[in-house]
Amino acid sequence: MRSGQGVWISTGFHEDAVLQFAQQFGCTDVALQSYDTSGIPNNGGKWEKYDLVKLRLKVENHGMKLTALENVPSSFYDHIMLNGPRRDEQIDNMIYTIRNIARAGIPIFGYNWEPSLVWRTPYELIRGGSPATAFNEKMGKSYPLTHHREYTEEEMWANLEYWIKIITPIAEEEGIRLGIHPSDPPVPSLGGVPRLFRSFAAYKRLIEIYPSDSNAIEFCQGSFSEMQDDIYEMIDYFASRRKILYVHFRNVSNPVPDFKEEFINTGYVDMYKAMKIYKKHNFDGFFMDDHVPHTHGDTEWGHRGRAFANGYIQAMIEAVSKQ
Repeated sequence: MRSGQGVWISTGFHEDAVLQFAQQFGCTDVALQSYDTSGIPNNGGKWEKYDLVKLRLKVENHGMKLTALENVPSSFYDHIMLNGPRRDEQIDNMIYTIRNIARAGIPIFGYNWEPSLVWRTPYELIRGGSPATAFNEKMGKSYPLTHHREYTEEEMWANLEYWIKIITPIAEEEGIRLGIHPSDPPVPSLGGVPRLFRSFAAYKRLIEIYPSDSNAIEFCQGSFSEMQDDIYEMIDYFASRRKILYVHFRNVSNPVPDFKEEFINTGYVDMYKAMKIYKKHNFDGFFMDDHVPHTHGDTEWGHRGRAFANGYIQAMIEAVSKQ
């Protein structure tokens, strides 16, 4: 078990400074995050091996490993998720991109199945007046349609199964592992689009669509904690089956319908108990902070909050490892 850092790549973002920060604070693994088209050259909705190798070498030059690439822009595969007219074209492009990720020496591709992305309502204050992201179900229901019409649960599952059955054999062939991030927030529907990965049952269904080591989970423990299922049971179930690729190790106040994010040591989840479950199953991946509450005098990226979370994660790993 290791400590990692997420690094968001975008135009004007000083990745080298953040990589130096991660190295100084003891991280060994990096998950590069790219949610828009500004960070990596976009060749018609796909990425080239050359550009991905450059990213890997940049991380390695800071003494760490580029273990995961987290997300491509939604515009790369929105027609796949929603069965739009460009679905087949996007599938071809994604196959090309995933082959290049693997051949560039990046072993994990984490992505989401949320055409409407993450939803939050206004910030709420937590310990010491720190603003933290929050979700209020009543406010969320007032938001308009995001994709022009209402989609059904059945068609969203059909779209997902079509994709999984095509892409998993490609991942197996290339020796790469793929994992889907849970719905955040894990509620039935927002903006007219069902949030498929909102429950324990949904993830059990996912891994059975195409049973394979390559069909796995980007385990955002924060989002899983927002679900109404038992967080410790879910960690135990998926860790025992080697389905967890890496962990967003964050905490929340309580499950849906309403919650706010918390400092890593003030949410409802017993993080020590959770870490012991990963250890019990000899989990060999990394833990990263994901997003953190904003603290006094911090930067926009949250250097102080991330330093606190990283230190907590490393201390927790050491505590369970020395039992």
